[in-house]
Amino acid sequence: MKQIAVLLAEDHAIVRQGLHLLVEAAGDIKIVGEAKTGREAVQMTRELQPEIVVMDIAMPLLNGLEATRQILKAFPKMKVLILSAHSDSEYVEQAVKAGALGFLVKQSSGDVLAKAIRELHLGKTFFTPSIAKRLKDEYQKSADGVGLRKKSGTELTSREAELLQLIAEGQANKQIASELAISIKTVEKHRQNLMEKLNIHDIAGLTRFAIAAGIIESSVQSTIAEDAPSK
Repeated sequence: MKQIAVLLAEDHAIVRQGLHLLVEAAGDIKIVGEAKTGREAVQMTRELQPEIVVMDIAMPLLNGLEATRQILKAFPKMKVLILSAHSDSEYVEQAVKAGALGFLVKQSSGDVLAKAIRELHLGKTFFTPSIAKRLKDEYQKSADGVGLRKKSGTELTSREAELLQLIAEGQANKQIASELAISIKTVEKHRQNLMEKLNIHDIAGLTRFAIAAGIIESSVQSTIAEDAPSK
């Protein structure tokens, strides 16, 4: 069984070691490197080219959000999962804008973290349930609660909705072209038209829109510590 290669970026040694043990206990995930600073995370991503980067936000020298931006600028197909002690809307929004496909609070269990890594590996998103709901509510509010109709006259066609789902699921242009039996050039044209139609010009924004519109679901699990009822 091929293991999912993960780079772990966390500045606290004891937390990093604990996460390492928890994740590798899953069996199908391999920690290929550990970064103690944001700069080190960017450098190690270049050297090791893992499939997933698990990134803390509060990192020395270069914060996790900027490290995420630099990583995704160099490797657009890389998948970043934010694991943070903070779940404020501002942090979450910045993480999504930076291109992260998932956001977990550190109270999450090892099983949930492993599940999140697997979901990102499949090209999906994964957010702590309360965060996923907040993202959906905020985006629907900003879109005036009209789902696929962001404005009058901007209803998506069936093909546009299909393309949006594939983009939001992390499919590359070549994969989309194969799935839809069209040329890569046609995919690029459709993608540009879709962005102009929705006035959204980045993949993170399209992903948020797709979640809010119900085109894709954020892969979440209801039994996360943050959302569990107090005993």
